This record gives sequence, C-alpha cells and structure tokens, in this order.
Amino acid sequence: METILFACVHNAGRSQMAAAFFNALADPSRARALSAGTAPGDRVHPEVVQIMEEVGLDLSGLKPRLLTEELARSARLLITMGCGDHCPVVLGLERDDWPLPDPKGQPLEVVRTIRDTIRERISGLLTARGWASPR
Repeated sequence: METILFACVHNAGRSQMAAAFFNALADPSRARALSAGTAPGDRVHPEVVQIMEEVGLDLSGLKPRLLTEELARSARLLITMGCGDHCPVVLGLERDDWPLPDPKGQPLEVVRTIRDTIRERISGLLTARGWASPR
C-alpha cells in the first residue's frame, strides 16, 4: 500500500480536505493519505469543517499534526499545498505542489471553490495513479 502525504502550513484546511477526499475515494488496499503541517494550528478551521460536512465528510474530530521528517519518509508522494518557503523537501521523495489559497477566514463560497478544486485534483491523481476505488 502507498502512503500519500498532504502538507500545508497549519494542517487546518487544505491538507485536511485533501486527505479526507483521498481516503474517501481511494482503494484502501492500494493507497491511503495522511496530512500534516509545518506549523500546525490548534484545530481544523470551522469553515472547512462546515463545507466538508456539506459533502458528507466529518472533519470535526481531527487535530492538526506536525510534519516531521519521519512522517515524510513514510510516504511515497508528498503534495504540498501553498506553504511556499515553509514547504518541506525530503530527498528521494517524489513531490508535487498544488498552490491553493488558504481557506482560513474566507467566505464559505470561496472555501467551497477551494474544496471543489481539491476534490477534482484528488480525483485526477487517483485515476492517473490507478488508486481509485473500484466502487
């Protein structure tokens, strides 16, 4: 099984949404996602919890976690999400960057657009890598 790691600064928005979509849509026997941040926040942003509930994904019990080198080394692919100079680089680890805006404090319409963009990117990644759930 492959482990994919999504990382943003606070692990309270973009990376949490990406991991949730990935785990909901991926074949669990082929791949799973984790998320972390370079400077984790105290909680997942309330606006992110709210708009993910709209699509049936509950993030209310999740806590942001620190992106450690050990965690990064456990992954096959690291996808960074707008953390700029704070994005980690792990030698030998495949990396992609999805430059998405931070949803914190944004109007719900903006957060929905970010959510939908993430879902589309996840769907494309799963199809391209052969990790999509067969259901």
